[in-house]
Amino acid sequence: MTDKYESPLSSRYASPYMLWLFSSDTRYRTWRRLWVALARAEMNLGLPITADQVAELEAHIEDIDYDVVAKREKEVRHDVMAHVYAYGLKAPSAAGIIHLGATSCYVTDNADLVIYRDGLRHVRRELIGVIRNLASFAMEYRALPTLGYTHYQPAQLVTVGKRASLWMQDLISDVKEIDFAIENIKFLGCRGTTGTEASFMDLFEGDAAKIDEMNRMIAAEFGFDECFDVCGQTYPRKVDSRILNALSSAAQSLYRMANDIRLLQHDRQIEEPFEKNQIGSSAMAYKRNPMRSERICSLARYLMADAANAPMTASVQWLERTLDDSANRRISLPEGFLACDAILRLAMNVTDGLRVNEKIIERTVREYLPFIATENLMMEAVKRGGDRQQIHEMIRACSMEATARMKQGESCDLLERLSAEKEFGLTLSEMETLLEPKLYIGRCVEQVERLVKKAEPLFAEALDEKAEINL
Repeated sequence: MTDKYESPLSSRYASPYMLWLFSSDTRYRTWRRLWVALARAEMNLGLPITADQVAELEAHIEDIDYDVVAKREKEVRHDVMAHVYAYGLKAPSAAGIIHLGATSCYVTDNADLVIYRDGLRHVRRELIGVIRNLASFAMEYRALPTLGYTHYQPAQLVTVGKRASLWMQDLISDVKEIDFAIENIKFLGCRGTTGTEASFMDLFEGDAAKIDEMNRMIAAEFGFDECFDVCGQTYPRKVDSRILNALSSAAQSLYRMANDIRLLQHDRQIEEPFEKNQIGSSAMAYKRNPMRSERICSLARYLMADAANAPMTASVQWLERTLDDSANRRISLPEGFLACDAILRLAMNVTDGLRVNEKIIERTVREYLPFIATENLMMEAVKRGGDRQQIHEMIRACSMEATARMKQGESCDLLERLSAEKEFGLTLSEMETLLEPKLYIGRCVEQVERLVKKAEPLFAEALDEKAEINL
């Protein structure tokens, strides 16, 4: 449809699974499954509902007449009651017992909890896929020295794999946040208008044990072990805050990774995938823009801002409930999931095809290695009888002079300058023996291997596990 606005999250970015999960069909079929589960539990606990009525409801879970729903909602201005009406037309023998004892939040909130839980599980699988890609990359390049940067200024050496392990570690922590969010999603159950279950005390003639069993049965049917201990009309909106915070956390980590890749691509050290016929610029045909990484950062900013909706909503829920949460949640939660899904799909693509330009990395390392080696050179000079403070001043003065020369486009001549200092006590050839990059990467290899080993249980849990990281 080209004459109406459509969210780019659905038309361009999100996966078919996530679009299906937040579709009208999934939401309203889940409502009907909830009505079936309620009727079945009430029947099994002795209320006057027949097996034939439950069976008729089950037979019509999927055939939703949206035209009837829309017409009815226009008349009654109530979406849940419009769906109750349309369901009753499809299952006339059960029309009188649909929604028995329930309030609207029984279907709206419980359906949301089911959808959000399944969405988090999908995000978790995607996160682990990105971590697996990074683990493979980190292991492959765990020993390749590269210039480290602090303040985006040249610093001591690290390795290409070690830098990727920083990204990987952040994402592992995000999996833990997702796990915490999933573990703390409980079922609302069928609790009545203010959460007191008064309607069911009437239906079950004061038998509280039957009410608890009803809620247990419904929750179990949707894969939940327990319900919230207490609630108002809705489930606690703190849940939404926790969910969007977890999605935002993943976006923060992936923004950091993508931004690093953008910087490194500027330096021509690492590049994101670039397809054979891809166009980098409409005017500058030679360009290879890091468009995927830029898109990750763009969508991540949106998600981080979107996450502010949930805590604001959670903080203003009056007493047993207020409806000013509804319109906001209808937008912010689905779009948060779709944005996170889009970011992770991009991250999967980028991390699966990162290109490392080893010659450029080596050249950069060699350019700065004389500066990096100065501490070792100072220790060696002192061992040969030099004065530590005097040696330090020689290195400082010569470094400033060599740097000034480099800023004029000349090559680094630090070692030549130091060798000319008689008190330094080292010849040029002696100093050059200390210019082996792997002498300056510390425990990078070990750190990468240890982190990958720690992450391996995650890979075993993920679906469609095929890749192995060989230590």
